[in-house]
Amino acid sequence: MGRFTNEIKAELENNSDFHLQRDYLADAAVVLMGFNTLIECIKTRTVLHKHTESLLSQNQHPQDLWKAIGEVIERDIRKAISSIFEGKLIIHFENTDRFIIMEPVPPMLDRSVDSPANENVIQGALDAFTEGIDTNIGIVRKLVNSDKIRTDSFSSGRSRNNKLSLLYIEGEADIELVNKIREHIEKNIQMEARDLQELAKMLEFPSWNAISKFNTTELPHHAVQNLRKGKVILFVDRLPFALILPNLFWDMFAVENDRNFPLPIMLAIRLIRIIGILITLITPGLYVALVSVNPEVLQIQLALSVAQSREGVPYPALVEIIFMLLILELILEASVRLPKSIGPTITMVGGIILGQAAVEAKLVSNLLIIILAATTIANSTIVGFQNTVAIRLFKYAIVLLAAVFGILGLVAGLVFICAYLSSLNTYGKSYLYLNVKGNESNGGQKFACDADVCHQSFRPYFLYVSGQCDFKYRTGPLASCPDRCVHSFPIYHYLYEGTKLFSEKRHHSNLCRNRKMDNYLLYYSDFLLFQHDFIDYGQGLC
Repeated sequence: MGRFTNEIKAELENNSDFHLQRDYLADAAVVLMGFNTLIECIKTRTVLHKHTESLLSQNQHPQDLWKAIGEVIERDIRKAISSIFEGKLIIHFENTDRFIIMEPVPPMLDRSVDSPANENVIQGALDAFTEGIDTNIGIVRKLVNSDKIRTDSFSSGRSRNNKLSLLYIEGEADIELVNKIREHIEKNIQMEARDLQELAKMLEFPSWNAISKFNTTELPHHAVQNLRKGKVILFVDRLPFALILPNLFWDMFAVENDRNFPLPIMLAIRLIRIIGILITLITPGLYVALVSVNPEVLQIQLALSVAQSREGVPYPALVEIIFMLLILELILEASVRLPKSIGPTITMVGGIILGQAAVEAKLVSNLLIIILAATTIANSTIVGFQNTVAIRLFKYAIVLLAAVFGILGLVAGLVFICAYLSSLNTYGKSYLYLNVKGNESNGGQKFACDADVCHQSFRPYFLYVSGQCDFKYRTGPLASCPDRCVHSFPIYHYLYEGTKLFSEKRHHSNLCRNRKMDNYLLYYSDFLLFQHDFIDYGQGLC
């Protein structure tokens, strides 16, 4: 064996599954190297010889023959070792430093596409993502079936063996959002991204946010619908779900499968989810506030009933509810960790026994058991497990404030939560933002300036163009108008509607090249009139 082969063998000799075999290809002595746990050695060798014989029958030059088998590289031992760990077959020519990296026949190490394990589907597709990143990208491409979908792949980590893929639909996604995500990944490409915390650090998201920046789903149809709404998807190798960016508040209540129901039923289902989050946040704190601080708010009959239910309970309401909430958290965590065959039974029986025993021992009141059961059920109506956990955390803050300040603390807690949610953003996209699609307007219709000149997307208060210059308001990201949109400038505009005249000053971007205007724009119902200090018309404003 040559020096090249000996160095690789010395590096990998501690791996019992390392496979090394001498062979001949086109009368050239070669050494085949790879891991037999990542390569079907017999099938790969058979395919290699058949492929070589086929190429030789075409009288190809040896250099073209080797290039047809794989990537030819010289004097790069680290590249060879890295390729072996990636599951490739190394074909080394003896007594040289040249080798070929060949894609082998792999064993079946990934599971097939199966039903979702963590998300229940009613009247929807039952396929789910797997741990294979290439399989997941293929599923998305099959569902989108468009030439507009774009994929950016990255290899992160010190050894560059952790794969990431960024997917978006060109013309639908906000290109500014896509560029920022790509920029952060390339900037921190040396960081490992094997889980969501490491990926969040790579994307430079704050570590102490209770609300995740990612909306996770293992349902391909859900991910594709978010792509069509202008969002982007991240796939991490060995994670069997898609990461949707940005995560928005409305994602707690809306699932794409809801659209398989009639409109009234869909709205009713989403209303139930909204009621569920309100019950989860308000009910425990309201119980503590009314029992401990503001009992005068209750009617006398209801107050007597509550007092009677707590008769004999030695603890204040705050200790009582914190104690039972922690018991419920333990039960919920146990239901996740226990095997599916016994988990539901044990947690249900354990919950019933603990609740009944606590009431009979006068440790908690009957009313509290009812409230906590309703809270737990309502919390389960929220879409997404990470959203569910975040809301469970918020209710503790409201309970503590209600125990100190009563009803006022309850209201203050809700205000603080709303303020916190409004402060969240993902690369400039607010968590409370309802629309991230770059060109969505009036049900997803696209508007253009002269149809074939400018494909328009819009920022807040930007004016989009339809026909010859019919201006309206629209929100969204920056417009895309090739070779024409350059300047940013202030516009005073007046909206004439009936007998009322509105005026305001806004900072607008995206006027066509070499067109400057700093005066008045008058909008009438049927025509536009520009009064200007200076406008270079050229071929017209658009």
